[in-house]
Amino acid sequence: MPRGGKRLGAGGHGPKGYDKVREHLRLREIVSAHWAAMVEAQVKNSMGIRYLVSRDKKTGKFTKLTEEEAKLRLTSDSEEVIEVWDERPNVQAFTDLANRHIDKPTESIDMGLTVTDARADRVLAARKRTSGKR
Repeated sequence: MPRGGKRLGAGGHGPKGYDKVREHLRLREIVSAHWAAMVEAQVKNSMGIRYLVSRDKKTGKFTKLTEEEAKLRLTSDSEEVIEVWDERPNVQAFTDLANRHIDKPTESIDMGLTVTDARADRVLAARKRTSGKR
Protein backbone atom coordinates (compact mmCIF):
# COMPACT_ATOMS: atom_id res chain seq x y z
CA MET A 1 0.00 0.00 0.00
CA PRO A 2 1.51 3.38 -1.00
CA ARG A 3 2.23 5.91 1.71
CA GLY A 4 1.94 9.69 1.60
CA GLY A 5 0.47 11.76 -1.15
CA LYS A 6 -2.99 13.23 -1.49
CA ARG A 7 -5.75 11.68 0.63
CA LEU A 8 -9.33 11.64 -0.50
CA GLY A 9 -11.49 14.09 1.45
CA ALA A 10 -8.51 15.80 3.05
CA GLY A 11 -8.47 19.56 3.20
CA GLY A 12 -11.16 21.54 1.50
CA HIS A 13 -13.48 23.94 3.24
CA GLY A 14 -17.02 22.78 2.64
CA PRO A 15 -18.70 21.55 -0.51
CA LYS A 16 -17.59 22.78 -3.91
CA GLY A 17 -18.92 26.28 -4.55
CA TYR A 18 -19.62 26.89 -0.87
CA ASP A 19 -19.15 30.49 0.14
CA LYS A 20 -19.38 31.04 3.89
CA VAL A 21 -19.80 34.80 3.60
CA ARG A 22 -22.68 34.48 1.13
CA GLU A 23 -24.39 31.89 3.31
CA HIS A 24 -23.98 34.12 6.37
CA LEU A 25 -25.54 37.08 4.55
CA ARG A 26 -28.38 34.88 3.28
CA LEU A 27 -29.11 33.66 6.81
CA ARG A 28 -29.11 37.26 8.09
CA GLU A 29 -31.68 38.21 5.44
CA ILE A 30 -33.95 35.32 6.41
CA VAL A 31 -33.69 36.12 10.12
CA SER A 32 -34.25 39.84 9.47
CA ALA A 33 -37.44 39.07 7.54
CA HIS A 34 -38.87 37.24 10.55
CA TRP A 35 -37.24 39.31 13.29
CA ALA A 36 -40.37 41.03 14.66
CA ALA A 37 -42.30 37.75 14.92
CA MET A 38 -39.35 36.02 16.61
CA VAL A 39 -38.98 38.81 19.18
CA GLU A 40 -42.73 38.73 19.86
CA ALA A 41 -42.56 34.95 20.38
CA GLN A 42 -39.68 35.38 22.84
CA VAL A 43 -41.62 38.05 24.75
CA LYS A 44 -44.67 35.77 24.97
CA ASN A 45 -42.45 32.87 26.05
CA SER A 46 -40.90 34.98 28.81
CA MET A 47 -44.38 35.88 30.14
CA GLY A 48 -45.84 32.39 29.84
CA ILE A 49 -47.87 30.84 27.05
CA ARG A 50 -51.53 29.85 27.06
CA TYR A 51 -52.95 27.39 24.60
CA LEU A 52 -56.08 25.35 24.03
CA VAL A 53 -56.14 21.59 24.14
CA SER A 54 -58.90 19.14 23.51
CA ARG A 55 -59.17 15.72 25.10
CA ASP A 56 -60.91 12.90 23.35
CA LYS A 57 -63.10 11.20 25.98
CA LYS A 58 -62.67 7.79 24.37
CA THR A 59 -58.89 7.71 24.07
CA GLY A 60 -57.96 10.34 26.66
CA LYS A 61 -55.46 11.82 24.20
CA PHE A 62 -54.77 15.58 24.34
CA THR A 63 -54.14 17.63 21.20
CA LYS A 64 -53.28 21.32 20.85
CA LEU A 65 -55.86 23.37 18.98
CA THR A 66 -55.58 26.39 16.76
CA GLU A 67 -58.20 29.10 17.15
CA GLU A 68 -60.04 27.88 14.06
CA GLU A 69 -60.07 24.27 15.28
CA ALA A 70 -61.39 25.36 18.67
CA LYS A 71 -64.26 27.30 17.04
CA LEU A 72 -65.19 24.31 14.89
CA ARG A 73 -65.11 21.89 17.79
CA LEU A 74 -67.09 24.19 20.09
CA THR A 75 -69.88 24.50 17.52
CA SER A 76 -70.04 20.76 16.84
CA ASP A 77 -71.83 18.28 19.08
CA SER A 78 -68.70 16.32 19.94
CA GLU A 79 -67.93 14.73 23.27
CA GLU A 80 -64.53 16.40 23.52
CA VAL A 81 -63.35 18.42 26.50
CA ILE A 82 -61.58 21.67 25.65
CA GLU A 83 -59.23 23.12 28.27
CA VAL A 84 -56.87 26.07 28.51
CA TRP A 85 -53.38 25.10 29.60
CA ASP A 86 -50.78 27.53 30.88
CA GLU A 87 -47.09 27.13 30.34
CA ARG A 88 -45.07 28.76 33.06
CA PRO A 89 -43.00 31.83 32.18
CA ASN A 90 -39.60 30.97 30.82
CA VAL A 91 -36.92 32.67 32.93
CA GLN A 92 -34.19 32.00 30.36
CA ALA A 93 -36.19 33.74 27.64
CA PHE A 94 -36.72 36.76 29.92
CA THR A 95 -33.03 36.85 30.88
CA ASP A 96 -31.98 36.70 27.24
CA LEU A 97 -34.34 39.55 26.30
CA ALA A 98 -33.21 41.65 29.26
CA ASN A 99 -29.54 41.08 28.43
CA ARG A 100 -30.13 42.17 24.87
CA HIS A 101 -32.23 45.19 25.85
CA ILE A 102 -30.12 46.64 28.68
CA ASP A 103 -26.79 44.90 28.05
CA LYS A 104 -25.56 41.82 29.82
CA PRO A 105 -24.18 42.61 33.26
CA THR A 106 -20.45 42.21 33.60
CA GLU A 107 -19.30 39.28 35.65
CA SER A 108 -16.49 40.00 38.06
CA ILE A 109 -14.01 37.33 39.02
CA ASP A 110 -12.56 37.40 42.53
CA MET A 111 -9.07 35.97 42.37
CA GLY A 112 -8.46 36.47 46.09
CA LEU A 113 -5.62 38.89 45.35
CA THR A 114 -5.16 42.22 47.05
CA VAL A 115 -3.20 44.84 45.20
CA THR A 116 -1.87 47.75 47.22
CA ASP A 117 -0.20 50.88 46.09
CA ALA A 118 3.31 51.50 47.44
CA ARG A 119 2.39 55.15 48.06
CA ALA A 120 -0.58 54.11 50.20
CA ASP A 121 1.72 51.86 52.24
CA ARG A 122 4.11 54.79 52.84
CA VAL A 123 1.26 57.08 53.89
CA LEU A 124 -0.06 54.48 56.37
CA ALA A 125 3.45 53.93 57.78
CA ALA A 126 3.93 57.70 58.18
CA ARG A 127 0.61 58.00 60.00
CA LYS A 128 1.65 55.25 62.41
CA ARG A 129 4.98 57.00 63.11
CA THR A 130 3.42 60.39 63.69
CA SER A 131 0.47 59.14 65.77
CA GLY A 132 2.77 58.23 68.66
CA LYS A 133 4.40 61.71 68.81
CA ARG A 134 1.25 63.67 69.63
